[in-house]
Amino acid sequence: MRWATFLLVLAHLGVGGVWLGAMAYSLTVAQPAITRLFPRPEAAEEAYRELAARNRWRVVGLLAVLAGSGVALAALAGPRPLAWWLLIAAKTGLFVAAAGLFWWVSWRGWPRRLFALPEELAPLQRRFRHVAVALAACGGAAFVLGVAAASLAS
Repeated sequence: MRWATFLLVLAHLGVGGVWLGAMAYSLTVAQPAITRLFPRPEAAEEAYRELAARNRWRVVGLLAVLAGSGVALAALAGPRPLAWWLLIAAKTGLFVAAAGLFWWVSWRGWPRRLFALPEELAPLQRRFRHVAVALAACGGAAFVLGVAAASLAS
């Protein structure tokens, strides 16, 4: 493996692992803890806002590294069987879906939460949890497809 390919694989796996790990931690540790500590949705909302503050552009950066390293790896892949390209296409579709969900969360969902009335918070928080589960599922499935493509290529 050439150094450039090695570094791209390392960046792609590392950033993908960080993103998937952060989603898993949020869903299984942070969000349940906030719900236990702040049973009222209005109080929980303050904790959610604090955790999310200044993170939007960090995630955009992670997504940019994931996309850039993935495109570069595909470009450097050389001839591969059709099955490999189908796995990469499916992985790309999952990435696009995850990026779309993240766009909704960042530029549509959060403004709604910021200006929500107290009685609107609980349903919005549930919707965000569903979107977070979908994001984690997209990331996890894309990770699995990447591993499958790598095993097919070797």
